[in-house]
Amino acid sequence: MTPYTGSWTASEAAHLLRRCTFGATYTDIQNAVNLGLSQTLNQLFIAAPIDEPLAYDPAEQIVNLGETWVNAVYPQDQTANIQTEGARMKSLAAWLAKNLNQESLSLTEKMQFFWQNHFGVTTSGDARAMYYFLQLLRQHALGNIKQLVKDVTIDPCMLLFLNGSTNTVFSPNENYGRELLELFTVGKGAQLAAGDYGTFTEQDVAAAAKIFTGYIVQGVRSATLPQVTSQFMAPLHDNTSKTLSYHFANQTIMAAGALEYANYIDVVFNQPDTAKYICRKLYRYFVNHDITAWVEQNIITDMALTFTANNFEVAPVLQELLSSAHFYDISVRGAIIRSPLETLCAMLNTSNTVANFDLQTTYQIYLSMYGLADQMGQGYATPPSVAGWTPYYQAPAFYRLWINSTYIKKRFDVASLLTSNFYNVNGNVFKIKVVDLLNGLSAPASAPQVIDDLCLLLFPKDVPATDKLLLKNILTNGLPDFEWTLQYNEYLADPTNPVFFNPVELRMQAVLNVMFKMPQFHVC
Repeated sequence: MTPYTGSWTASEAAHLLRRCTFGATYTDIQNAVNLGLSQTLNQLFIAAPIDEPLAYDPAEQIVNLGETWVNAVYPQDQTANIQTEGARMKSLAAWLAKNLNQESLSLTEKMQFFWQNHFGVTTSGDARAMYYFLQLLRQHALGNIKQLVKDVTIDPCMLLFLNGSTNTVFSPNENYGRELLELFTVGKGAQLAAGDYGTFTEQDVAAAAKIFTGYIVQGVRSATLPQVTSQFMAPLHDNTSKTLSYHFANQTIMAAGALEYANYIDVVFNQPDTAKYICRKLYRYFVNHDITAWVEQNIITDMALTFTANNFEVAPVLQELLSSAHFYDISVRGAIIRSPLETLCAMLNTSNTVANFDLQTTYQIYLSMYGLADQMGQGYATPPSVAGWTPYYQAPAFYRLWINSTYIKKRFDVASLLTSNFYNVNGNVFKIKVVDLLNGLSAPASAPQVIDDLCLLLFPKDVPATDKLLLKNILTNGLPDFEWTLQYNEYLADPTNPVFFNPVELRMQAVLNVMFKMPQFHVC
């Protein structure tokens, strides 16, 4: 893959950060320009630690408010047990929204979400199991993907989700074995014959079901066990040898008890289609849905070779892709329609707007943020099927599936809500910090420069001069530019005085409300 050797300006830096995070600030972009491409990429591959989710809902009946519940038992009483699960799931949802909003300048959140969509897990019946599954994805988000697949295979959450916990020698269940091949590894190719899908056959599905037998899950909403765990039970495992199809060189997986599943996954990853399938998904996530013959030959093939050569470590693949000339080509900028989560986070994160109130209010705000994204079409960890959200894989529309008459109205409603003073939680107004955003731009007293900086921050490509003029007129309320300069300087001289602060805030709210509804904002 040809490395990028062109100019490294704010435009290129903004493109990189827009694709790799859920929203970078103007300062982040300028810092990336100063660091250069190589050092910026190094920064993006550093994972920042995060706190555990905390109890905030009074329905939690085991741990105290403000304490984590991830290793706590459940109440014995059935009603209290259900109420506590509800409280913990709300805490988990709020925590997920908080992590997206308060992310560091790192690929971690984007990649954790990628893998959550990749594996499609939506529920386990126990908030602790879901938390640890998400932590597993985070741990391996930029790591070894073969190991991730092995760990996911026997994770309690996945065992519950795709019926692995009831898959026994006496009653084999093909759900996980089928999805492992079709959705998680080799992918489903063109059907060659009945039961032959180009990359695997029904013989492989049946063999996988037998290979994965014998795992049970313990501790779901238990009043005595602090964690949900999986355990291998030898009497429930199929101890026969399993022969795979010609797609896997007719290899035989010998009986190996608790190690057998890992031996099988090694064979699956040795099939070249696995690397290509995963790399195609990464390409569509970071670059463009349109995989042309040229892209397949020159980009996907190189990515897959790098993936395989590095024993399925994903970081070298992303390093190569994100530093390639192809990634910075002007034709791919703005080629992706932002998902609902990306859209919501871009409204907040670009202005460094975070909820910072008391625990209960903060978590309630983030639960509301989760709900807003869900209304826009994408609640974190709730894809419509095990295949994930359709815009990431369904041809020919792909990203265009995010947009319809219902969802675009929801996007506009959220933009209006967050650029107003009317989003109130427990007496606390939560809104985009538009004046802080303004103060962080290169020349806040210059109306034309404010618009230039906002366009760089929010749009993937420059916009026509006529659009900028319209935006400037909204900012200045139709007055000459010098009036904005006077207005801003008056505020700057007395920033806590509402007489000067409020008009500046109002004009910034007005211009952002319009920009958030422009087509250019909804692509990246």
